[in-house]
Amino acid sequence: MNHPEKDNSGRSFGLDQYIGMKVKSARQKENLKIADVARISGISQGMISKIENAQVSTSLETLNRLCEAISLPISKLFNDFDRPDSRAQFTKSGEGMKVIRRGSDKGHTYHLLNYQRGANRSFEPFLITFDDLSEVFPSFSHPGEAFLYCLEGRISYRHGNHVYDMEPGDCLTFDAEIPHGPEVLTEVPIKLLQVVVYNRGE
Repeated sequence: MNHPEKDNSGRSFGLDQYIGMKVKSARQKENLKIADVARISGISQGMISKIENAQVSTSLETLNRLCEAISLPISKLFNDFDRPDSRAQFTKSGEGMKVIRRGSDKGHTYHLLNYQRGANRSFEPFLITFDDLSEVFPSFSHPGEAFLYCLEGRISYRHGNHVYDMEPGDCLTFDAEIPHGPEVLTEVPIKLLQVVVYNRGE
């Protein structure tokens, strides 16, 4: 039975797709055309194309000849195939869960990019967007340590008795139990990446 693997976009693929991807990648790394591989291996161009496009299941003998032609040891061909199934959570741009917070009914949004249910959550990443210069914000206070990274725009951000002027590339790490929040929106639109890290049980 084929064990499904995943590529970087999260799509699942089986053994034939995996072999095709690895063979094509190794061939291109060697700067070989399909015609070159056919000449070296004695396998037809059509068969090589079908193997690379997962249109055929091939014998080990043919696969071994193909691997020799592209300098891919067959012992390394299956190195990554039986990896444990991914438990990663993938969130497409704009698809994070919208969170309503105190003061967030106008001008800015919080999108939760990942959510761990239950008491054992360890972190929460948010993409925060502001687009209303006139908005006034309350102070926030909650458990955990927070990391704030400015992606776009300019903002003055308050933590306790200090105000930090932030622009793209600036970051701020702070105790989230101390009152904090936007002081002045200097240049909109503003996008902030915020990661709140919790101790177990918070």
